[in-house]
Amino acid sequence: MFRRTTRLATVALAVTALALGACAESTTDEPTAGTGSGTGQFPVTVGKLTLEKRPEKIVSLSATATEMLFAIGAGKQVTAVDDQSNFPADAPKTDLSGFQPNAEAIAAKGPDLVVLSDDMNKIVEQLGALKIPVHQTPAAKTLDDSYRQITELGQLTGHVDEAADVTRRMKDDITKLVEGLPQRAEKLTYYHELGPELYTATSKTFIGSLYTLAGLENIADASDADGSSGGYPQLSQEVIVKADPDFVFLADTKCCQQTPETVQARSGWAGLTAVKNNQVVPLDDDIASRWGPRVVDLLRAIVAAVAKAPAA
Repeated sequence: MFRRTTRLATVALAVTALALGACAESTTDEPTAGTGSGTGQFPVTVGKLTLEKRPEKIVSLSATATEMLFAIGAGKQVTAVDDQSNFPADAPKTDLSGFQPNAEAIAAKGPDLVVLSDDMNKIVEQLGALKIPVHQTPAAKTLDDSYRQITELGQLTGHVDEAADVTRRMKDDITKLVEGLPQRAEKLTYYHELGPELYTATSKTFIGSLYTLAGLENIADASDADGSSGGYPQLSQEVIVKADPDFVFLADTKCCQQTPETVQARSGWAGLTAVKNNQVVPLDDDIASRWGPRVVDLLRAIVAAVAKAPAA
């Protein structure tokens, strides 16, 4: 169990990483290859990165990238992942850090490709000086960002068809989930909790876009109208109680052991509509903080909760 101070630092790092990812230079160029790129042949180019041959010793410093790599069938090419990559269970987890990356420690793994989300400590430049290829997968702001990153990883690892299949299934599943939502005269409101310190995410963030798909209205949007928090404001008890959301979604169930019961016990929260209607929804922290293939599972949890809400 994280202590409160550790959680505060973790939230701050996560918000910083997401903000940096949103602003990082993105390799949006269409992947190309010397011959037959559609079949995963090499050389292949994505953005400014060109790989002459298929990488066989990939180091992932991003939990989301790790999930993407395994989902497209490149797991056997991944030889080391960072300390936050806990899915799938057989990912080769190490003590490497994506928040505080160390070039020497990474180089010691002998990688022929490093995949990371953010350029913390100017690690891209450091690895470049060591002639180690690096591909960035910044924090997604939209689902299209996720699909693009999966596609790029498919190109870089020689799993083009598998990547296309993953994105196709994601799109199909998401379409079906959204189509099954009940029609409502007025939008239901929600509060998404990143931590008991009341950090949250607005509709302008990736996680917020999923709630928008589910037809929900975010009570935090008004608190970040000027965008000064980068989409991740810290709300006050008073703001949340006054907004009286129809739903409270908890993305701090593992790290901070938050539950519907702990929420109800908070001062002034017992009277919230979400609490009174049993619409405080525990989420899987990991799934709720990543933008890989399991976003379908996250949206499914959100949609399931919305479907159970009274029609009026």
